[in-house]
Amino acid sequence: MFELNGRVALITGATGGIGGEIARKMRAAGATVVVSGRSIEKLNAEFDDSYIKIACDLAEDSAAEELMMNTIDAAGKIDILVNNAGITKDTLIMRMSDEQFDDVLNTNLKSCFKLCRAAVMPMMKNRYGRIINMASIIGVIGGAGQANYAASKGGMIAMTKSIAAEVASRGITANCIAPGFIKSPMTDVLPDELKETYLKQIPAGRFGEPTDIANLCVFLASEEASYINGQTININGGMGRF
Repeated sequence: MFELNGRVALITGATGGIGGEIARKMRAAGATVVVSGRSIEKLNAEFDDSYIKIACDLAEDSAAEELMMNTIDAAGKIDILVNNAGITKDTLIMRMSDEQFDDVLNTNLKSCFKLCRAAVMPMMKNRYGRIINMASIIGVIGGAGQANYAASKGGMIAMTKSIAAEVASRGITANCIAPGFIKSPMTDVLPDELKETYLKQIPAGRFGEPTDIANLCVFLASEEASYINGQTININGGMGRF
């Protein structure tokens, strides 16, 4: 087990399957964990009082900056930022509205940018930081009906590489995780026939579990991952071997 004793971690989208597992794994590794989601009721239902809970809708203009400020006020600092919040609004591009495109880009990419921007300065002062951005296999290979989602996750990957180049000399790393098909509330709503199509493309013969993502997050947040920077690590059971 990699240790995160004395570290403060902020996880967005914490009430989803992946976000919740990341929060629990980091808490078990010794971190003080701040969990964020849109509903305080869901946060209270999922997490006990050993977590700091902050409700926040990252689609709102000033929400990211306020969330970072509230995190530092409550926990004293920020060491680890996991940008996990995300939405989908899938449809073919000929039917996709400007609103559907903008909503996904604002929540998935723009809020990630704002949180990274807000975290960098306090991390620089501490000369330690771990930024972990949750991308997707769709941001690497694309997906029919997901032009907005693919753009948001592909943009996240490129942005993270740029952030890493800027902050590496200050003891900060910035990396992406690109999950394949991971069991979560977001994937549970997909039609069974689509799930079967994906399953046939996965050499491992199974869908991933949230813990598969959370385990890597703990490693990337640790001291042992200090020389891994600007990378996109794919966790997909061999799907789309690139």
